[in-house]
Amino acid sequence: MKPCKADLVRTGFFLLFLLVTVPAYCQRGTLDLNVGQTSDKFGALATVTGAALDLNGELTVIKPSAKNGGPSIVAGGEVRVPTDTANHAKEFAVYGGVAFGVRNLSIGVNAEVRKILMPAAFVNGQVLNRDNLELLELPLVIKYKFGPDKRAFVEVQGAPEFTPRFKVSPLSKVILPKPSFDHGYTLRGSVGYAFGKWWYVKGTYESRYFKFTENLGNPSSLYNWKSNLITGGVGVTF
Repeated sequence: MKPCKADLVRTGFFLLFLLVTVPAYCQRGTLDLNVGQTSDKFGALATVTGAALDLNGELTVIKPSAKNGGPSIVAGGEVRVPTDTANHAKEFAVYGGVAFGVRNLSIGVNAEVRKILMPAAFVNGQVLNRDNLELLELPLVIKYKFGPDKRAFVEVQGAPEFTPRFKVSPLSKVILPKPSFDHGYTLRGSVGYAFGKWWYVKGTYESRYFKFTENLGNPSSLYNWKSNLITGGVGVTF
């Protein structure tokens, strides 16, 4: 089994394990598999486009009290695997957070840890093995349900990026200084529709940007990264 497929299978089983081992009184989860296209541009290099799989899972660990209200406590994870890991990043994330619901509107914030396995850069016949990134993210999540029986939904997420923690790639033969982070952001929007109690479909668009100061740790701005991801998929609600 290829590494990217093995990662996807392992993470899928992990998310399923979380869903089925949560006690029934608090079990409320979703699991969806999405397929689409990612485009990545590093520095002044040409944009590269390829296919990607994106697996997401989330469960409600604690539901709000029907009498006293309060937020829901949620936990989840994501794995993103491109078919071409030589030009696109592989990503893993886990998160926990709170979500406040008011009628058809939900507003929440998550604390998320994300690991990004960066692709190498090929410039003038030379190879630069970029450091991998570990990120702490705090995305704001807004979700609204509408339409007949409130089956349609739209969800928006946004987060500033903080200074990453750099992990040297196992392939690196020359250790360079760490890049100096300037700023970054991630924006994601999804629309979807639920068919009955168990199934739903959704489409997602994400835009992300990282900017680093050009120095010895960021030669030719090859860490500067602009990515766009568009996917569509199907999910199940537990």
